[in-house]
Amino acid sequence: MDLKSAFANVLKSQVLSSWTEEDLLSLIETPKHVHLGDLAFPCFKLAKEYRKAPGAIAEELAGKLASPLFSKVEAAGPYVNVHFDSAAAGKEIVDSILQHDEQYGKHSFGSGKTVVLDMSSPNIAKPFSMGHLRSTVIGNGIANLAEACGYETVKINYIGDWGTQFGKLIVAFKKWGDEEKVKENPIAELFTLYKKFHEEAALHPSLEEEGRKAFKLLEDGDEEITRLWKWFKTESLEAFKTIYSLLGVEFDSYNGEAFFNDKMDEVVELLEEKQLLETSQGAKVVRMEDESLPPCLIKKTDGATLYATRDLAASLYRHREYSFDEALYVVGQEQTVHFKQVKEVLQKLGYEWARNMKHIPFGLYLKDGKKMSTRKGRVILLEEVLQEAISMAHDNIKKKNPDLKDADQVARDVGVGAVLFHDLKNDRLNDIEFSLEHMLTFEGETGPYLQYTHARAQSILRKAGVSHHSTFVGLEDKASWEVIKQLRLFPETVERAWKNYAPSILAKYLLELAKSFNSYYGNTKILNDDSKQASRLTLVYSVASVLSKGLGMLGIGAPKEM
Repeated sequence: MDLKSAFANVLKSQVLSSWTEEDLLSLIETPKHVHLGDLAFPCFKLAKEYRKAPGAIAEELAGKLASPLFSKVEAAGPYVNVHFDSAAAGKEIVDSILQHDEQYGKHSFGSGKTVVLDMSSPNIAKPFSMGHLRSTVIGNGIANLAEACGYETVKINYIGDWGTQFGKLIVAFKKWGDEEKVKENPIAELFTLYKKFHEEAALHPSLEEEGRKAFKLLEDGDEEITRLWKWFKTESLEAFKTIYSLLGVEFDSYNGEAFFNDKMDEVVELLEEKQLLETSQGAKVVRMEDESLPPCLIKKTDGATLYATRDLAASLYRHREYSFDEALYVVGQEQTVHFKQVKEVLQKLGYEWARNMKHIPFGLYLKDGKKMSTRKGRVILLEEVLQEAISMAHDNIKKKNPDLKDADQVARDVGVGAVLFHDLKNDRLNDIEFSLEHMLTFEGETGPYLQYTHARAQSILRKAGVSHHSTFVGLEDKASWEVIKQLRLFPETVERAWKNYAPSILAKYLLELAKSFNSYYGNTKILNDDSKQASRLTLVYSVASVLSKGLGMLGIGAPKEM
């Protein structure tokens, strides 16, 4: 049951018949303080119609509203505040949760629609750093939210496998590389060579030209250069997949930049047909003064194509391949202008579907206040962070629960969950200062805190011999009512998190649910053999169910024991 809808229905049927339910719902608020009630209706917009002060209107309306679901209706200044009867309203809410059970929190409004997500997209031959974590886990969280709302999703890992940097890497390998070392530890060794190239190029600028020439040979299909490039790519993808496996993230496509090499001529031809290409200082561009954007560079003076050309080709391919209803680019906010340009060019070409392409920006992980950079060696390796988190979780298990079954899996769930939740609880547009200490703190507003709350609920159910929900007759205490109010927010939270492309909305909700449940647990003897025990256990079951579902949508495991 939706409390807002129940309140809106009473307002409409008893005092505001000329208003639509939608308009009423848009005004209903949740008071900041619990003692003020569960919901409030502001009367400011009625002042003109009633020709009275909002406070006087609130007094009048409060005296007319009545429902079996309400325990008290009162005026508080210009607001009509409603207190719901915790037993009656609570029973309807919990019954609704039990009725939907596995489907609770899910929606069907996305049914029959497809969302394509461009996410993660690390560069081959470079280590998977903390800098790549955000696109990966935010993208995965958004995909899970989309699926919870009924959409089909296509997750694309648009691997960075093309560009001048590979010419530089090939030069570095030929000058200083050791094939056996690369085979033993491919990513680390290739990264070392990449850094050495830039160190040497600072002293010997001619190396930059050698790198460009090597990449030109790659573009022209030179056999030896191509063999090395394919080898670097294969080794990199294998290393990346180890990390994706740890994160629990899967992809539907690994088509990277190189995949679109033979698809860019069509973009140039389309732009020429529409007479959108202009020459500027020898380069081919699409002017965008009318959109207050810099020109979109399509071909450099030497005829080489660029990121925009490739992204235009990728967009055309993806729409033909997947007929998407939305295409989301989960890429850092520094690329905002680029995606505006790509979208505008497609619209200039007459593709109306380009309106449904959206850049989902996010802030950076910073190290000592500075952006991480593989070129400068200022990088923190994600795999090392994950393994350290898992190791810390193992240590905690050995101290607190040495006989725990599936200890390895639980340590993995908890360690990885700590890293993921540390990211996802933050608004995606905010920068995050990297701190291993904060990330791996297992207390406070963390992933392990949520997982422990879930495990605690499961432990109570095991002790009671309950594996599924029972009946719910209603509970009158305030602590249980606060939990029930949180539970009823789950479906609307999932919808809001999806519509804002913000997993943080769901993460923050789960923290509030866990806090209310732990408060309830601390003030209530749940396993007290009386007429209300079945209802209390059903409430515990509902909390465990919502926590498990919510963590799953964030890509985080929910162990039953810790």
